Amino acid sequence: VQLQASGGGLVQAGGSLRLSCEASGSIFGLLTMGWYRQAPGKQRELVARITGGGDTNYADSVKGRFTISRNNAKNTMYLQMNSLKPEDTAVYYCNQDPPYSSLWGQGTQVTVSS
Repeated sequence: VQLQASGGGLVQAGGSLRLSCEASGSIFGLLTMGWYRQAPGKQRELVARITGGGDTNYADSVKGRFTISRNNAKNTMYLQMNSLKPEDTAVYYCNQDPPYSSLWGQGTQVTVSS
């Protein structure tokens, strides 16, 4: 499996962004996937996860604002981010859950201005 995250950008507080994660490989639909983020000076954290069957879990900090989803036919995972806050500013990555070190890509930068 190879992963490519995209969709980041600069947005004002209260705005929205949708991130996409395109995966290669035929087993994507079987994998539990996650969105992670790393802010400057902080450890990387799991923001949301989704099983192959569509069950989801969220970090408390994003619950009610972010929605993770996937389209297994398109080998793609999404993260809809609404009501963005400056503290959501980070590089966002997609990976399996638990993550594989070899699958960390460059991520996509999300910057939320106040």
